[in-house]
Amino acid sequence: MNRRASLPGAAELFRSTGPTEERWFDRSQSGSQHAVTTPRRGTPRQKHTAKITVYVSDDELLALEHARLILRGTHGLAVDRGRVVREAVAVVLADLEERGEDSVLVRRLRHDTGK
Repeated sequence: MNRRASLPGAAELFRSTGPTEERWFDRSQSGSQHAVTTPRRGTPRQKHTAKITVYVSDDELLALEHARLILRGTHGLAVDRGRVVREAVAVVLADLEERGEDSVLVRRLRHDTGK
């Protein structure tokens, strides 16, 4: 009798679990970026190819964690903080593309900079 646990191999651990590719920009013409009409969405939990570091205040982190707990407790959505942030970024960027000057992002940034 073998007492060792059977573990998955690297191919199983790192397999693609979502759509293979969702491009938001098309760089095919003269190297410039042209927006693709695919609706902007945050990516689900998967292995991501790029990483950024964002510093937040204690209050912002607490609010993010509170939102995650509300999503889980009230709405039955078990998501991590990264997923919440990716969805929030997707929503804000879609609003910027759609509304431009009247977008929430432009208005808030203008308010913060006093312009």
